[in-house]
Amino acid sequence: MSLFTSLRFLTTVNDLRQLPQEGIEVAFAGRSNAGKSSAINTLANHTRLAFVSKTPGRTQHINYFDFGNERRLVDLPGYGYAEVPAAVRAHWEKLLSYYLMTRTNLIGLVLIMDARRPLTELDRRMIDWFRPTGKPIHCLLTKADKLTHQEQIKTLRAVETEFAEDSMITVQLFSSLKKKGVEKVEEIVGGWFDAVSYEMEEEPQMDSEK
Repeated sequence: MSLFTSLRFLTTVNDLRQLPQEGIEVAFAGRSNAGKSSAINTLANHTRLAFVSKTPGRTQHINYFDFGNERRLVDLPGYGYAEVPAAVRAHWEKLLSYYLMTRTNLIGLVLIMDARRPLTELDRRMIDWFRPTGKPIHCLLTKADKLTHQEQIKTLRAVETEFAEDSMITVQLFSSLKKKGVEKVEEIVGGWFDAVSYEMEEEPQMDSEK
């Protein structure tokens, strides 16, 4: 069974104090209406696992999904939707920044960006919040099917060039409609979990040798 097809809903929280204490997790973040929920549903091969809102910016909760074996996917609230009240937007941006910079359970970030409008100011801000942790970031350029083949190549190259000197940031095209790019996300995220699990298994052995 592939990694994401085992995904199951776990819980919803609206306060960082309610976050689960156990397990390791990968967060999915992105601008409102960038296709984050659709990407999660496509990866899980499930039409309604993650809620796809018809009103971008409406969902302001943190949703946890479970892969099994204490591995979690965290669906963060979409950011940047203009019609959300400024106070609410500021509140969630503060919580998101704190979560990304301090959450020890978090091992990597999948940043969802609409391939037609990648690397907006808010996307760059998310990267700036997370980059100092030294943990990996995988940029998912969604809705790639809305671009021509040449436009896809141009966009992918432009974003890759932006991060060419940062080995912790990877980039790919993705299409929920065409189910394009699923295998690569599986490979990247699965690799993050495997690497951390290996480190955790090695620690007791190292301690016992001292």
